[in-house]
Order: sequence, then C-alpha cells, then structure tokens
Amino acid sequence: MTRERNDVDELPDTRAGGRLGIDDWRAAGYAILAEEGLKALKIDRLCARLKVTKGSFYWHFTNIAAYRTALIQGWSELRDADRSQIEEIGDLAPRDRLVKMMNSLVSPRHWTLERAMREWARSDQGVAESVRAADRRILAAVRRAFEDYGFDADEAELRADATFAVGIGFLHLSGDSPHPRLAARSERFLDLMLAT
Repeated sequence: MTRERNDVDELPDTRAGGRLGIDDWRAAGYAILAEEGLKALKIDRLCARLKVTKGSFYWHFTNIAAYRTALIQGWSELRDADRSQIEEIGDLAPRDRLVKMMNSLVSPRHWTLERAMREWARSDQGVAESVRAADRRILAAVRRAFEDYGFDADEAELRADATFAVGIGFLHLSGDSPHPRLAARSERFLDLMLAT
C-alpha cells in the first residue's frame, strides 16, 4: 500500500545513528525550493537547514549540479508514487477518480513542491522533461476517467486538457497555500466538466 505524504518535510528520515541519507538532503532541498525558490538552493542554505557542515554535503554529492540531479530524480520518484496511487484508484467510479486526483493536487506537498518544480522547469531542460513526462501520465489518467464517464475520445481529451490546465492554474492563482474554498471550487468545476 502506498503511503500518502502530506508535506515535503515528511519525506523519509534515513538518519541512522545521526547520519544523513540522500533522502534527508532531498527533503531539505524540496523544502527550500518550495519556501524560497531555486535561487535559495545553495550548499550553505542546505547545511544550515540540516545543521551540518559542508563536508556532509560533499560526502553525498560531488557538487551542487549533482545534488540538483538527485532532486530531479527524487521528484520523478515522488511522481511515480503518485502514479501508483492513480493506478490504485482505477477501480473507482470515474467522478470519484477525478475528485481524488484533484484533491491530491491541493495537498500541501503538491501545492508547494509542484509550484517550485514548475518554476524550476522554466530554466532547466532536465526538470522540464521530468515535468512533461509526469504531466503526460496525469493527463492520460484524467482523459481515461472522462472516457470511462462516457465521453468520446475527442471530448474526453478536451475536458482532460481543460481540467489539467485549471488544476495548474489553481496552483498559480493562490498564495503560499491552497485557498480555503478550493476543495468546494474544485467540486463545482468538476460538475461543470462532467455536464453533458
């Protein structure tokens, strides 16, 4: 069973005997990305956040570029876990699947990390490729839900694209956290998209 993560700081803590693992470094980087943006993602900031010396950083990574590569790979792994959750809900009714997917988008982890990764993707081709691959998987799942609801392929694709675009728009229209009424608005939007 896949464990749902609710925050970037809740990623696994792999400290054994006080030692940091790669997942600890990734979690710190995701938190910095989400809170302060890519410009703040520096070795000094990471070390300060984790309360360790630069030697600990260099034990795991040869340089900041290698670290950023590890962040991209880790984000891909998180998105793969999301994909597994989508596959697990495949037996639900189409509307219930869409609700679950929209709700996962507004979880604290998605809200902060997704925005940060999309911003980073604007200036880094590797991140952009990872984001596009994840987007294709999500779009396929959303399109499949609309088809299962009874829409033909063209109509399902149009509605999936619109739903996905609105979801990304929700990420960028709000501030640092989801708007308190976002869940209700998402439900209303979904009602519109499922209307025939």
